[in-house]
Amino acid sequence: MKTVQLGRTGPLVSTLGLGCMGMSGMYGPADRSESIATIHAALEAGITLLDTGDFYGMGHNEMLIGEALKGRNRDDVLLSVKFGALRGPDGAWLGYDSRPAAIRTFVAYTLQRLGVDHVDIYRPSRLDPNVPIEDTIGAIADLVKEGYVRYIGLSEVGPETIRRAAAVHPISDLQIEYSLISRGIEDEILPTCRDLGIGITAYGVLSRGLISGHWQKGDGATKGDFRAISPRFQQENVDHNLALVEALRKIADEKGVTVAQIAIAWVAAQGSDIVPLVGARRRDRLQEALASQAVVLTGADIDAIETAVPKGSAAGTRYAAAMLAH
Repeated sequence: MKTVQLGRTGPLVSTLGLGCMGMSGMYGPADRSESIATIHAALEAGITLLDTGDFYGMGHNEMLIGEALKGRNRDDVLLSVKFGALRGPDGAWLGYDSRPAAIRTFVAYTLQRLGVDHVDIYRPSRLDPNVPIEDTIGAIADLVKEGYVRYIGLSEVGPETIRRAAAVHPISDLQIEYSLISRGIEDEILPTCRDLGIGITAYGVLSRGLISGHWQKGDGATKGDFRAISPRFQQENVDHNLALVEALRKIADEKGVTVAQIAIAWVAAQGSDIVPLVGARRRDRLQEALASQAVVLTGADIDAIETAVPKGSAAGTRYAAAMLAH
């Protein structure tokens, strides 16, 4: 596993990260023991970056990671944590809170659940419309000074917010969805980050399994599975999107790799400042993703991939309209 500096001011991280959200129910039931075994396998393979959010399973995900890290060297792991999303006891999404006082509370609970004394990268999950980003970043900067946080990141924000945040404190990375069928960052957001020396941690590189080569119609329809409400998985869109997957499969077959591997490799090939996060919940899916590191895409390969799956060709938005508003 190779390493890369995350942005101009961030830490050295593995060139592939593990996103742990799916281990806490966002895509239907997950097996606790298999989840922990997958985290262990990732660490043993050289993955150092584990990504979570304090609202994943209302704290479940952080406690799961904390259990997986028991007895291991804390300094071997980089913990990236999102905060601010508010959840109800029924799992409902209630908005965002990035007030400075709330941030101090959030990080206190996060440290307890993870069983650590600091978070490596701490980031608001979305922009709180009621709190200036300068106040939010300033509060995290205070936590950096106090040693509870090492680096500050952002998540799912636009160019203006990125620039305002970076004027307060160095930003290590922007976490945002980026895949063959979610290329919205390329026009303004990615150039802004590169201008400021901010890395990208790309989630959704397989578009929540849609372009993994494994997903089939009817999968993910269980209660609580995000894909049951995601526009790209709905009946009027899914046949079109699966046709894109089959076009991609032809190219993958010619290279002797899987659809998932070529999709991850495409994201990684977009720049050394982009670190893909894979949401593997099982060891077999993790091993498939790890093998993407050995996939070398030529210029001709890139052209063929982007001809098979042109920019903007997916049917349906990546979130429902109400969620996109955030």
